[in-house]
Amino acid sequence: MTQYVGAIDQGTTSTRFMIFDHAGRVVAVHQLEHEQIYPQPGWVEHDAQEIWARTQEVMRAALDKAGVSERDLAAIGVTNQRETTVVWNPKTGEPYYNAIVWQDTRTDRICNELARDGGQDRFRGKTGLPLATYFSGPKIKWILDNIPGVREAATRGEAIFGNIDSWIIWNLTGGPNGGVHVTDVTNASRTMLMNLETLDWDDELLGVMGVPRQMLPQIRPSSDPNIYGRTAQGAPVCGDLGDQQAATVGQTCFDPGEAKNTYGTGCFMLLNTGTDIVPSQSGLLTTVCYQFGDRPAVYALEGSIAITGALVQWLRDNLDFFDFSHHIEDYARQVPDAGGIYFVPAFSGLFAPYWQSDARGVIVGLTRFINKNHICRAALEATAYQTREVLDAMEKDSGVKLSALKVDGGMVRNELLMQFQADILNAPVIRPQVAETTALGAAYAAGLAVGYWNSLDDLRRNWQVDRIWEPQMDETTREKLYAGWLKAVQRSMHWVEDNHRV
Repeated sequence: MTQYVGAIDQGTTSTRFMIFDHAGRVVAVHQLEHEQIYPQPGWVEHDAQEIWARTQEVMRAALDKAGVSERDLAAIGVTNQRETTVVWNPKTGEPYYNAIVWQDTRTDRICNELARDGGQDRFRGKTGLPLATYFSGPKIKWILDNIPGVREAATRGEAIFGNIDSWIIWNLTGGPNGGVHVTDVTNASRTMLMNLETLDWDDELLGVMGVPRQMLPQIRPSSDPNIYGRTAQGAPVCGDLGDQQAATVGQTCFDPGEAKNTYGTGCFMLLNTGTDIVPSQSGLLTTVCYQFGDRPAVYALEGSIAITGALVQWLRDNLDFFDFSHHIEDYARQVPDAGGIYFVPAFSGLFAPYWQSDARGVIVGLTRFINKNHICRAALEATAYQTREVLDAMEKDSGVKLSALKVDGGMVRNELLMQFQADILNAPVIRPQVAETTALGAAYAAGLAVGYWNSLDDLRRNWQVDRIWEPQMDETTREKLYAGWLKAVQRSMHWVEDNHRV
């Protein structure tokens, strides 16, 4: 009996498999981290083969915990770290190079060269995206230009590209033995190669980037009744969403004007704009939110922040501040405030609303009074400040003032952060009962495709509030703190000179 739906949630630092019942409750979950590879400053890579191995391990473990097999799953959905780029040989299944992660900044020179003719917004009209190191297209170009033999292999049909969703689905459905090479509209919209209106690869963009069309996966709906393929045990794979779009679906933000913010490795706020493609004038991205079956695509405005949870991980792994990430709250609570310091974590440049790839991380306002606890608190506050910047831009673009913010992701368990977020936004912050809505959204997409759930109303009924944080900070304090943050951000900019990588 197919009583459950499964979701592969392949994130920047870990992979998990989650099994959900019809009420959207978690039946079982297993999660494993994978290695973060830093060959040079600004370069971030993953071993794609390790990611596939972890995917298989977490699936087996979660199924064992639930006491079921793949045959008991009505469908499987996939959600993934977006923009992370893999190029592999479809005959052997071997990647030609490590996966280049979305945070990686090595393509800054490529982006600068492309921007010489038309500026940073050269392709924004077609793609909704500024020229930035964030996106997949320049990463593919870097691999084709720098890894010997790959461009020649691509012309022979022996080198294909995918974001991590394509890599996982290809392996899941057979790999070299008939694996399907597909992606969905949300992931395709993050490559800088897809036209937002046609929902197809754009020949002009492919020509400028020098990417052969035959490398690219077929673009499919996010929830597809014409299933992508099946696993070895016959489970249908029919849901695919980039992680932030998946969280939007998991939060049931199906109406225009509804928004969510996900706190993970980075921080990502999406505002549903319906079937309208809304250009941003304030440094946001225009992206595909989801497409269910043959219905029109739904679009979103997105504010992308590169480093939030990753800053906590950096304090843990690089500076040995604590053994487990959740301990940061214990240290931060030892002090009433950050002692006048600000931590701008521009490790990969600044994303929304600035798009400054030449920025780098800074701590400003240091005195001898400052200790480890203040730094921990400033690291948490940095996430809230960056979210405020994105929300301000979103309200400016949309003309809608948000009455409350739905939140999800690993960091929403940090109650100090959530209270400061409500304070600095001057708006309620709402955490749902299922905080890991990314996997839930992928499960919803897959389940809708096979009729496990019949309608969006079924999904809305599953959404339940866990906790609400109301703002408690006075207006004078709020604006003084935020003004200091904006001043600190300026100190981080233009650190990397044009012809010199720090």
